[in-house]
Amino acid sequence: MSTRKHTALPKARTLIEALPWLTRHNGKTVVIKFGGNAMVDEDLKAAFAQDVVFLHHAGLKPVVVHGGGPQISAQLDKHGLDSEFKAGLRVTSPEAMDVVRMVLAGQVQRELVGLLNEHGPLAVGITGEDGHTITATKHLPTIDGELVDIGRVGEITAIDTGVVEALLENGRIPVVSSIARAEDDGHVYNVNADTAAAALAAALGAETLMVLTDVEGLYVDWPHSDEVISRLSATELEKLLPDLSSGMVPKMEGCLYAVRNGVQTARVIDGRVPHSILLEIFTDEGIGTMVLPDGVTRPGHTTHDEGTDDKGEDGE
Repeated sequence: MSTRKHTALPKARTLIEALPWLTRHNGKTVVIKFGGNAMVDEDLKAAFAQDVVFLHHAGLKPVVVHGGGPQISAQLDKHGLDSEFKAGLRVTSPEAMDVVRMVLAGQVQRELVGLLNEHGPLAVGITGEDGHTITATKHLPTIDGELVDIGRVGEITAIDTGVVEALLENGRIPVVSSIARAEDDGHVYNVNADTAAAALAAALGAETLMVLTDVEGLYVDWPHSDEVISRLSATELEKLLPDLSSGMVPKMEGCLYAVRNGVQTARVIDGRVPHSILLEIFTDEGIGTMVLPDGVTRPGHTTHDEGTDDKGEDGE
């Protein structure tokens, strides 16, 4: 009996530690951008699916948005098409767009939906084309002062949350591929998945945007320091943007957009850590970098709020 008590008690403590967060997040929408190493490592993929299903059963409303960079590059190579990037974005010819669409909607999404549905009839896959969920126009980045045509790469102009909200109301987990319908020319567009996740989080009025990356978070002074910034305000992030690495820019721009458009917190977390989503949402420590709206000292509290600094009582 004593042995059973000894082994069970830590589990009970872990569950109790999650209680304030379970209470606070119940019924809230959380948008998760799935990417990086978590997308290609089998064990991490399985852990990600478990985390998302756990959120669902814990009373949250998870929405997953994904891209598929490594898988797209592999398929383009198989089709004899080059992978070229300009201004941090994939140059997407009409032929490449066919591959992008096939990989995102027919491979990556199907695999993720399958992993989630191992735990029950939960996940439903859609693309941004479905129900006009994501609408875009042609994106022309500026390189060396000139507008450059990079093909079927879209800039989001509108989000229609109808299909996603209907799925959530039906108790499902929407899995959204980052493909957009064209606003004006009948094409479809490849849109950055970080940007798509942020736009969808804002349109849904989500409590949290979570972006999985292959780093621990936003570093204080990379590459001279590996100290991670645990939290910062929108304005503080905006000042750092010009000095960030090209791969981190769309993620942090997405976080900035989200918290300036109604999302309570945006978090960049290390997708290489198994169950990183649960660690971030349901533990005292948390991991990664949290971005908060200006004037908010911690989630749910403005600088004018009074109250305890006890993280456990605040739920963050």
